[in-house]
Amino acid sequence: MLMLLLNIGNERYAIESRQVVEVIPFVLLKSLPHQPGYIAGVFNYRGRIVPVIDLCRLMRDKPSSEYLSTRIVLVNYWGNNTELKAPYILGLITEQVVETLHKSEAEFVDSNIQIGTAPYLGNMIVDDQGMIQCLRIEYLLSEAEQVNLLSESHHNTGF
Repeated sequence: MLMLLLNIGNERYAIESRQVVEVIPFVLLKSLPHQPGYIAGVFNYRGRIVPVIDLCRLMRDKPSSEYLSTRIVLVNYWGNNTELKAPYILGLITEQVVETLHKSEAEFVDSNIQIGTAPYLGNMIVDDQGMIQCLRIEYLLSEAEQVNLLSESHHNTGF
């Protein structure tokens, strides 16, 4: 399985490449009032209004640094809605998006750690540089956030 590697602070994380739509440079975002701090804003992506989450702010409570390698990773997001005909697109701001890693399913290790406030943390990969936490995209947003952020962005695109 091909994984996109990214850094949040000094920790390494991975997203399955099949969930990735595109990796783009950081763009100017329109802020949304009364949203949690980790909701960085929205932007127009090919006619779609795409909400963007700052993963550093979500996980470390500090904004992503604006490095040359800071990117917005656009991912397909199904959430918990199994009736969708097409996924939403969700943007993830993250630092140091510079490499991929190919690992077989057998190389993933279940951490057996459940964090109720972070259900998006998945299995681990261990390589010669240490541990890599896999992110489960489908658990990034709560049900309330899915309703508030995504129904409007889908509505604007004619879905």
